This record gives sequence, C-alpha cells and structure tokens, in this order.
Amino acid sequence: MRDEESGFGAGSVLLSFLLGGMVGAGLALLLAPQAGVETRRKIREFTDDMKEKTTDYVSHARDSVSSTVGKGKSYIDEKKAVLSAAIEAGKEAYEREVQK
Repeated sequence: MRDEESGFGAGSVLLSFLLGGMVGAGLALLLAPQAGVETRRKIREFTDDMKEKTTDYVSHARDSVSSTVGKGKSYIDEKKAVLSAAIEAGKEAYEREVQK
C-alpha cells in the first residue's frame, strides 16, 4: 500500500516533524534557566520564525497541489479526447458491419 493511502504522506510527516520541533523548542525555552524577559523574547522570535516557515511551507504545498491538479486536468482532457475518438471509430466500424 502506498504511503499516501495509509495517511502518512510526505506532507503529513513533514508537518508532524515541524509541530514536534515547535513543541520541543518551546518546552526547552520555558525550562531554560534564564530571565523571564529573555525567555519571552526568545519565544517571540521563535514563534515569528516558525510562523514564517509555516506560511512558506503552506504556500509551497498550495502551489504544488495546484500544479498537480492542473496536470491532472490536462491529462484527463487529453484522455477524454482519445477515448471519444476511439468510441467514434468503434461506432463507425459497428455501423459498417451492420450494413453488410
């Protein structure tokens, strides 16, 4: 069975990794022995950085999905034309056989 079918595609693994990293880094910052002001500054910087990375990841994923959907539509249109031509050819061949 393919990974995507079992729910463990590359996107979900990457997202899980990112979320786990964010939780771990947040806990490390909270448990580190330093002043509260310094900890809050580091957490703010970290969350801003993660927000930016997540936005970039979502944008990239959206572009990738749009590209894949576009390719799929083109493929379907192409195969639809081939199938229609084959059906027409089959109808014509059948009509010739019936007329004999």
